Amino acid sequence: MPARTAAVLGLLTLLASVGAAAQEPIVIHAGQIIDGRGNRLGPATVVVRGSTIERVEPGLTGSPTHDLSDLTLMPGGIDTHVHIASHFDDDDRVHRARDDSPEPPETLALYVAENAYVTLMAGLTTVQSMGARVDGPVRDAIARGTLPGPRLLTTYEWITEGSEEELRAAVRERVEAGADAVKIFASRSIREGGVPTLSEPQLAAACDEARRLGVRSVVHAHAAEAVARAARVGCTTVEHGGLADGPALAAMARAGTFYDPHTSLVIQNYLDNKERFLGIGNYTEEGFAYMEGLLEGMVGVFAEALATPDLKIVFGTDALAGSHGRNWEELIYRVEVGGQDPMEALVSATSLAAESIGLGNEIGTVAPGYRADLIALEGDPTEDIAALRSVTFVMKGGFAYRNDPHD
Repeated sequence: MPARTAAVLGLLTLLASVGAAAQEPIVIHAGQIIDGRGNRLGPATVVVRGSTIERVEPGLTGSPTHDLSDLTLMPGGIDTHVHIASHFDDDDRVHRARDDSPEPPETLALYVAENAYVTLMAGLTTVQSMGARVDGPVRDAIARGTLPGPRLLTTYEWITEGSEEELRAAVRERVEAGADAVKIFASRSIREGGVPTLSEPQLAAACDEARRLGVRSVVHAHAAEAVARAARVGCTTVEHGGLADGPALAAMARAGTFYDPHTSLVIQNYLDNKERFLGIGNYTEEGFAYMEGLLEGMVGVFAEALATPDLKIVFGTDALAGSHGRNWEELIYRVEVGGQDPMEALVSATSLAAESIGLGNEIGTVAPGYRADLIALEGDPTEDIAALRSVTFVMKGGFAYRNDPHD
């Protein structure tokens, strides 16, 4: 597999040089800065020491370690919903990396390393993965600095059914095993109509147990009633919301529930790779027909979400096999087709996304004291959101993983 081989070779090259960030200051000259909180600064100098931003000064001062004076600097992207282990196998069919997989663990590890690498190189410096126990060792290897990849949080496998006590026990098991959050299915997949599957008391029990244990509850919900239930019982985040209506969106706004709609990338990826999914699980002709309808329907849901006062819309893609490294396409679509203000979209993928995953005081902002997770790109994404396709510099935790030549 040439693509996988190239990615792994690039990964190994980085492994030779990745270690603790140097304590000597790193000086970055930026043509302009988008700070992640809705502000655009002119030419500025960012000083990084270790893994942290030490200073941000107006003007271009000192001798730069990285001269990005012809580029736009902004926080690294934060994708709040990926499936980092999802990939296409050697038979060109989707493999979802469930824990009962017959795939050799070393093969799975290479695929996961590839997905992490291409995601980081695209400018996503933090992701939250919903999926499998393999996420844990990958998360830990990245955190040790021995594997290049985005900062990784994981829910492990999702929780789907059970009595109230069984749901609480499932939450406890995930947390004791090391999950950073828990993912709870409150409705069926959109391929099965998206109808509610958990009662309000069941959902309340699961989200309450997560809260009691100090972790976030991430709820898969399509049906409007499933979305509203998640908001009413105080769950942290609702994913998808493909069938949400005005009252459900308003319920999330009142409760302060984060909303992560998936407007295009995941659906279009399914449609583009239909033959690689079809016939596996609920990937049926009927299921694909549901998804085609959702692609159009989500434009309307997203427009209503944008018009809902105080609704906290965050960036997530549901990236899986076929879409790793193309995460920014979701945000570009939200602006170009969905009508979101470009600066608001960038905030949703930086400081607001950081807040939604409990890291709002650490990442997602270009300011002193925050982690030095920085990307630079050609052009200005507040004027043309498609500039996100032109990332040329990626720094995570003070280490520059990508620094393309530029004029």
